Amino acid sequence: MKMFSGKSSSANVAEAARGLSSPKLIIFTCDADHFDDSVAAIEKQFPGVPSIGCVGMAYDSSMLEKGIAITAFTEGVKVKTGVLESVSTMPARYIHRLQKDIEDIKPGKENTAIIDFCAGNDAAVLTTLRGLIDKYNLQVMGATGDAGKVSINGKVYDDAMSYAVIKNEGGRVKTYKENIYEPKDNRQLIASKTDKAKYYLGELNGRSAKQVYMDLTGARSDKDIINQTFQNPLGKMIGKDVCICSIKDVSGSGLILYRQINDSDILTLLEMKDPMEVAQNTISRIKSDFSRISGIYSVNCIFRYLVLSERGEMNTYLNKIASLGPSCGLIGFGEHYNTQFVNQTMTCVVFE
Repeated sequence: MKMFSGKSSSANVAEAARGLSSPKLIIFTCDADHFDDSVAAIEKQFPGVPSIGCVGMAYDSSMLEKGIAITAFTEGVKVKTGVLESVSTMPARYIHRLQKDIEDIKPGKENTAIIDFCAGNDAAVLTTLRGLIDKYNLQVMGATGDAGKVSINGKVYDDAMSYAVIKNEGGRVKTYKENIYEPKDNRQLIASKTDKAKYYLGELNGRSAKQVYMDLTGARSDKDIINQTFQNPLGKMIGKDVCICSIKDVSGSGLILYRQINDSDILTLLEMKDPMEVAQNTISRIKSDFSRISGIYSVNCIFRYLVLSERGEMNTYLNKIASLGPSCGLIGFGEHYNTQFVNQTMTCVVFE
């Protein structure tokens, strides 16, 4: 498998695609002002080539905050692209499209992944995919894009998920998840009075969720709570694993999160580790699994981008990951790791 990457700070598709020939799949990220025009330009320059895209910032070994970044797979892959529409209200309605595309690919053991871009309701969409992921032994890496829209094969969609099913004909694929947070003291916080539709968390251990969070972190105001989530997000315990649950806003005596929480979910308070030490551990894990790497495609949460940028470590981090091999990706507003929807996380798929 071979992976191409190119970018243009002026969102010039021809510039970003310079040197690209005979792509089997195009994945791109573009700023909101140029997105629709870029979708049309890519289809014009590469008519009939499968493509998916979303709005957002992108990177390879350095950031591209405005413009377009193009990633393409040029050989050694079999690809099917598609779209699930009306994901906010009917996430399962068009699942037969994805199932047919998977069956057409004829996935083998550990060689097929889905890369997806979603306009919202990610948790429900991933739950919808769970049966297919388990049945066909698939791996998933994806993101929530910005501006509430995605593209597929030259067409822009609102309220949808666009996806690419990619079979690596030259080796394995594997997804990874990286947290720069860990439980602070393993204190168990039982969620209650939740509203899944609003991503609302009303109580923790029978008390106001807002007040419990303030007591645990020392935050003194609603603004402090929003800022504190960069250092101390909440985490949902799933066995020994932790899924980060970022705080979006304060609502009355409760909290609005970036992911759904159910009554009786067990949460805990997290604290930040050294991001560069975590990155080195990720690199070591990937190196132990792969002796040769054809490409890495990843998503870093917007909160990670803000934290690492404030620490002056964003480009250092990207260079560390790129030391493994060709690497690129995007800044997302929610991350997909197989059947999990997570926050403040890096997820990636590695192609052998």
